[in-house]
Amino acid sequence: MTLVFHTASSRGFANHGWLQANHSFSFANFYDPKKMNFGALRVLNDDLIAPSMGFGTHPHDNMEIITIPLSGLLKHKDSMGNSWEEVKAGEVQVMSAGTGIQHSEINGSTSESLSLFQIWIVPNKKNVTPRYDQRYFEQSQDGELQVLVTSIADVSTSSSLKIHQDAQISRINLSANKSFEYTLKSPNHGVYMMQVFGISKIDSQEINTRDAVGISEVDKFKVDVLEDSQLLFIEVPVTFGES
Repeated sequence: MTLVFHTASSRGFANHGWLQANHSFSFANFYDPKKMNFGALRVLNDDLIAPSMGFGTHPHDNMEIITIPLSGLLKHKDSMGNSWEEVKAGEVQVMSAGTGIQHSEINGSTSESLSLFQIWIVPNKKNVTPRYDQRYFEQSQDGELQVLVTSIADVSTSSSLKIHQDAQISRINLSANKSFEYTLKSPNHGVYMMQVFGISKIDSQEINTRDAVGISEVDKFKVDVLEDSQLLFIEVPVTFGES
């Protein structure tokens, strides 16, 4: 098993006043040649957006974009005809940019900050027709893995949102002193695990809130939880191509 440990403090940080942004990988003005990607995972941004503020209309193409609001209200508008769709905490949004889209994202609240993760995954198929979807996921039971996103080719997981990549995004809530064994879908995959909150341990590596670990060259691994935690697993091909 290969572990690549990234502390929360080692992320790129940008303070734009209205936006406090933490970048797990090189993004915008943050550049680290050792943090370009983790396999097909290109971006994991941890953003805090001030009330009524947000990102004006801007383009994307050939990228799978997943947004997970942690608290607050996201509003989304795009060139596919979606007009200020509301995405609340508990929901997940996916967007296949494909041949090209324009979209805007704002904090839909006039009084509360919006906290979210935005994830970009390189697709396994280029120039697809752009698509949009969102879904609410009930709070999972303690110790129950909740699968949020899978491949559009995966018909076995009907409750998940779909993207154009052989990937899986899941999360789990675990109370203190519990353990969880994660089994990878493929030997060609790795998992980027974000400690959303709490403290856990993999082997001897302690992982604190917003720390992350890239795990590869293994078919399964065990996480031991030291205090109440939420874990986000982003499983992607570690070697990949596009078509």
